[in-house]
Amino acid sequence: MTVYFLGTGTSQGIPVIGSHHSVCKSTDLKDKRLRVSVWVTWYDTSIVIDCGPDFRQQMLTSGCEQLDAILFTHEHADHTAGLDDIRPFFFKQRKAIPVYGHQKVLKNLAKRFDYIFENENKYPGAPSVATFEVENDKPFYINETPIIPINVNHGLVQVFGYRIQDFTYLTDVKSIDEKEIEKVKGTKILVINALREEEHHSHFSLQDALNFIHLVQPEKAYLTHISHLLGFHEEVQKKLPKNVFLAYDNLEVTL
Repeated sequence: MTVYFLGTGTSQGIPVIGSHHSVCKSTDLKDKRLRVSVWVTWYDTSIVIDCGPDFRQQMLTSGCEQLDAILFTHEHADHTAGLDDIRPFFFKQRKAIPVYGHQKVLKNLAKRFDYIFENENKYPGAPSVATFEVENDKPFYINETPIIPINVNHGLVQVFGYRIQDFTYLTDVKSIDEKEIEKVKGTKILVINALREEEHHSHFSLQDALNFIHLVQPEKAYLTHISHLLGFHEEVQKKLPKNVFLAYDNLEVTL
């Protein structure tokens, strides 16, 4: 399995428009972050988790040419706004693109992208999707590989993380129940959000993320959904435990 970090930034990305913060002015490519998403491949399967406003650019940069499914974590725009850019995959593959998400996410997308979800009098240039509702405690399968949904809280917003074999992806987490933590334990590679050092009402801070990593004990952990307020990539990395890494755009990890 290969995990490719398409984007590792928070909802505004880094640099933030109009910001004069030192991190936003950095010339280090690792400090330039698109909106958060990963591309996961195993055998002949290719999926992405979340499809944000930078999706087109991310697909071109990564070289992704096949899209078997999109797994959505939640409905916020930085995770969903790129859905229209699945069109080239739809035209090439000649079939509806499977999308997986909580019922509320699918309803939200159907409202915002009604022309994609339309079944009658559909505009010929619009892509089509096949929708699959994700329910907690009900694993689903993509090409015979089980996907385990993990229910977490993003403040008052419900979010699904996903475990695929020994890889677990969690973003926009602020709290997680013990029952859900058990689903994460034993994972080899954990991706978890770490917004900044200061506490936040709906995201893990850096210390929150480190505490969670210590609790579940993955072999390696990668931090994502990073704000410019966390600091420069190279400086933050020096402070992290030896098995914890600050993810960056276009990083590729193999299990």
